[in-house]
Amino acid sequence: MTIDLETWAKERGVKYFMISYTDLFGGQRAKLVPTQAIADMQKDGAGFAGFATWLDLTPAHPDLFAIPDASSAIQLPWKKDVAWVAADCVMDDKPVEQAPRVLLKKLVAEAAGQGLRVKTGVEPEFFLITPDGSKISDEFDAAEKPCYDQQALLRRYDVIAEICDSMLELGWKPYQNDHEDANGQFEMNWEYDDALATADKHSFFKFMVKSIAEKHGLRATFMPKPFKGLTGNGCHAHISVWDIDGKVNAFADKAMPFGLSAQGKTFLGGIMKHASALAAVTNPTVNSYKRINAPRTISGATWAPNTVTWTGNNRTHMVRVPGPGRFELRLPDGAVNPYLLQAIIIAAGLSGVRSKADPGPHYDIDMYKDGHTVKDAPKLPLNLLDALREYEKDAELRGAMGEEFSAAYLKLKHGEWSNYCAQFTAWERDTTLDI
Repeated sequence: MTIDLETWAKERGVKYFMISYTDLFGGQRAKLVPTQAIADMQKDGAGFAGFATWLDLTPAHPDLFAIPDASSAIQLPWKKDVAWVAADCVMDDKPVEQAPRVLLKKLVAEAAGQGLRVKTGVEPEFFLITPDGSKISDEFDAAEKPCYDQQALLRRYDVIAEICDSMLELGWKPYQNDHEDANGQFEMNWEYDDALATADKHSFFKFMVKSIAEKHGLRATFMPKPFKGLTGNGCHAHISVWDIDGKVNAFADKAMPFGLSAQGKTFLGGIMKHASALAAVTNPTVNSYKRINAPRTISGATWAPNTVTWTGNNRTHMVRVPGPGRFELRLPDGAVNPYLLQAIIIAAGLSGVRSKADPGPHYDIDMYKDGHTVKDAPKLPLNLLDALREYEKDAELRGAMGEEFSAAYLKLKHGEWSNYCAQFTAWERDTTLDI
């Protein structure tokens, strides 16, 4: 049954809707629409000039319309007269296939066509920093090993508790919040859900964390590596696949090693097979590669992978299987697009199921200490350009993600890389001025 957003709003005292879509670079774009106009918007969509955002469109393209998905509507817990609603992009009455949420819905439907229902949870890490972005916001948060620091966590109680209270109010079932491995860094966890619902929540979570941090005079960043020497922001994804009714975990088989079924192992095989290309989406910025190829941090470990390996309950690998019926992908970082993260997991996993891909041998070693002993596992890309080239070479993954999306994403990301290469840095002057 379609939810009537005007009635929904009047029952809750909502005066305005933020009709929001996410572009290819993860930017959240919105129009603020009064409730009196939402019925028309629900039918026809809010109009945007697509070229003005990070989509591969020109000023000559027709209007892009964002059609709100009423089932995703969320009343802002910190501003009750406003609601946020995720939207799907259309142009000339056709879905915009390069738009991330449109792409994810297509892949969810593809999985459903094979009788599969992908469920995921995400663990987005973030820093609370000063408004100018120059340093962490808590000068007393200076421990060498700050992870789970009780005192530092309580000094940021007002911010963390307000975010968690909001998730409780929204029914997300949050279950833990902690200070993470870097000074000034935090992680908050909520219950896993269907891939599209997780993507919508992930998208809203980033908006909510930034908004509430600003309310408290701080700034939140999900940047992969905002500070040299400190652990970066990961966004680990926990993945399981169920039957279409969501009642039977198709990944679970207690008789198999790690409790991972034969089908689950082929899904994992797809992730491993496409890992180097996957990085172009899961690690989408120049800065991302400062995290996954970082030297040892002040705390003693980066907690990020740099090699395509998998294991049991061992956090030093790209993928770990912490318990029966699921696995954790530790590659993605805080800059990942919430919708493209879910989309590429499904695309790579279904590719593995189709081809009965073998994930290869598992390793029980400490990769941070003994990784040099693994000779036959691919290294993850060293930089964004290498990742984009891996994605270009991977015709199977490109096709699974859709050629329209792939072409648009590669074009815009190559442009970003070229822009980066055109910058002059202090390092260049420091190392070359007197050569």
